Amino acid sequence: MEAAAPAPLALKPRRDWKAAFTAMRKLLADPNDTPQVFKIMQALNADVARRNYQRLLHTPGGGRIAYRREELVNKLMNREWLAQFAPGTVGAAYRGFLEKTGYSADGLAQISREQHGTNANLEHPYAWFGRRERDIHDIWHVLTGYQADDPLGELCLVAFSYAQTRGLGWGFIALMGALKSLREQHGKLVRRAVLEGYRNGKAASWLHAEDIDALFAEPLDAARKRLNIPTPVAYRAAKDAFAAVDVSAVAVAAE
Repeated sequence: MEAAAPAPLALKPRRDWKAAFTAMRKLLADPNDTPQVFKIMQALNADVARRNYQRLLHTPGGGRIAYRREELVNKLMNREWLAQFAPGTVGAAYRGFLEKTGYSADGLAQISREQHGTNANLEHPYAWFGRRERDIHDIWHVLTGYQADDPLGELCLVAFSYAQTRGLGWGFIALMGALKSLREQHGKLVRRAVLEGYRNGKAASWLHAEDIDALFAEPLDAARKRLNIPTPVAYRAAKDAFAAVDVSAVAVAAE
């Protein structure tokens, strides 16, 4: 039996707030439920890929990146390619990120394929750009210093991503996460960290236009300076506060 053809890519898809709120409730209950993030993006990000693809074409070198239309997940899964980058570079930091977290570039891609079915690998410039945004997520963790194995780190990077992409799905997650912190200890620190993530994303260069080969060969500190990505001071302060609470809890339990 011949496989069904993928659904055509809508140029102006509608936002589905009902689906977004349903997915958000599940995500707030379990921050590790990554498939819900993809559902929120699908429900709210509408024509973000189209707008940002067009923006890419108007950046220096963006036309070449778009013309090549490289699938980053294939490169980021290539151990030999990753092994070439010297210590201290962005590529080495990304390699260390994978070793520390146990993540892989194909992890998010697999979830995306499960959520989008036959449309996951659609041959269309806008669909390709959406996959590029998916695949550079962990690279942005490395560049920003927001830890991926930490709910607050993810929330801060979500706010950073909203500023970079103007995707409503990212903004929705950041806002709901910040509102949830109103009921939590150190909630003010959480909100400061999330706001800092947004401001840092807004102040930084537009990272979608970065050539990954050149970026990975660059020293990490130099890349952060060139791209205007500062140290996440508020995020680190919140992390220190959480660590102090954890230490106190262990001490009390030991008494």
